[in-house]
Amino acid sequence: MEKNDIYESIVTGLKEAIDYEKGSLKKKVKTKIISIEPIPDYHAKQIKRIREKLNLTQVVFAKIIGVSVKTVEAWEAGKNKPNGPAQRILDLLKKDERFLEKHNILKVS
Repeated sequence: MEKNDIYESIVTGLKEAIDYEKGSLKKKVKTKIISIEPIPDYHAKQIKRIREKLNLTQVVFAKIIGVSVKTVEAWEAGKNKPNGPAQRILDLLKKDERFLEKHNILKVS
């Protein structure tokens, strides 16, 4: 794509965005309203309960989540709290005990 083509594409997109906001394109544009569940806030006892319910050691649990064993130890001791992505993973594991097996993350034989 040449510089002029890129420029024209950007200008066209901006004009369409302005027209959409003014309401003149709304009938031509498909829109969806989405909602995202807030990131949960799991604490020490809850994290340990999730891990134990899955029958996982801290070592295996840490490998699954992608953190160090020291991190899991700190979470369960209440010294640190998981960040957003880890909280989301904990939520998935709490909601579905078979999540790891369904998605071939953990294979038990």
